[in-house]
Amino acid sequence: MTRIGEADCSRRLPGKRGAGIAVFAAASALVSQTALADEGGVSFWLPGFFGSLAAAPQQPGWSLTSIYYHTSVSAGANVAAAREFEIGRIPVNLTATVNASLNAKADLGLVMPTYTFATPVFGGQLTVGAIGIYGRADTSLAGTVTGALATPLGTLPFSRFDTISDSVSGFGDVLPIATLRWNSGVHNYMTYITGDIPVGAYDSTRLSNIGIGHSAIDAGGGYTYLNPQTGHEFSGVLGFTYNFTNQSTQYQNGVDMHFDWGASQFLTKQVQVGVVGYVYRELGCDTGAGDRVGCFQSQVVGAGPQLGFIIPLSTTTQGYLNLKSYWEFANQNRPDGWNAWVTFVISPAEQTPSAPPRRMFMK
Repeated sequence: MTRIGEADCSRRLPGKRGAGIAVFAAASALVSQTALADEGGVSFWLPGFFGSLAAAPQQPGWSLTSIYYHTSVSAGANVAAAREFEIGRIPVNLTATVNASLNAKADLGLVMPTYTFATPVFGGQLTVGAIGIYGRADTSLAGTVTGALATPLGTLPFSRFDTISDSVSGFGDVLPIATLRWNSGVHNYMTYITGDIPVGAYDSTRLSNIGIGHSAIDAGGGYTYLNPQTGHEFSGVLGFTYNFTNQSTQYQNGVDMHFDWGASQFLTKQVQVGVVGYVYRELGCDTGAGDRVGCFQSQVVGAGPQLGFIIPLSTTTQGYLNLKSYWEFANQNRPDGWNAWVTFVISPAEQTPSAPPRRMFMK
């Protein structure tokens, strides 16, 4: 699978006088090993992490994002072969051809507490937080492995039919994240940095994992156009991932590029409809002593609908419910399929300034 999740980050919604309601509609977080790429088709970044209103300002204070994420993907012989190499099913003295398929699905729960500072930092709005993950992943692989096996007695023909399946439930890696946002009328700008602390459930000999087995750093920037008068919104976030070496497999993924986007229309102050999408591509080649598949650059494109609702909870807090789904295509060295996100955010509500007291005059 991959890592990091549905993240429609901070939401500033249309309101009176062009004001907005800031909600951290983040959905998901770089997650496990079912949406794959890079080593065995597994990447740190989960495409779709950012979406509509990614760069819009937030209300100062604490916010809590809860996410349910489901993904179902499949892949052909190239990814299946890479996974067989990764889990050690193909010995180094076997020159093999793999004709197999891989299927995977996962159900994950993510929790992301964040805090937005009221005091400006570099003229912008600073938000810091962390993402915790718990879930289950199931993976199966079936097909044939044929080739030539080098032995002290000479080269021997080799043929085997593999049927492998496993599952894992547990915690994922911890993902700290920080964003800095600036606002100028209908134009909003954002930069972010995040990374992977590899403490999640991972075993290099297992097909299914919740963690990715190595550290990573990801950074980028984004833009949101939001017109409160018309309700039009468009957002795009471009980022890059540097992957550290997986010490269990001595494999290092190349640099990854990802572009997440969303476009929406606010039908009312509480209802939002639109579309979302992403483009993911590995720019650098995979390397390392454990790399037996070569450069193995991966890519995938996804798109789908989204629907959002603002739910007043009290005079000081509000809820935001977002539903979105992606269908994937144009994949290379990576499984494709579909994924769905259900995100609920509790955040501070925009406070309406109280009217100044009326002056009393007495004759």
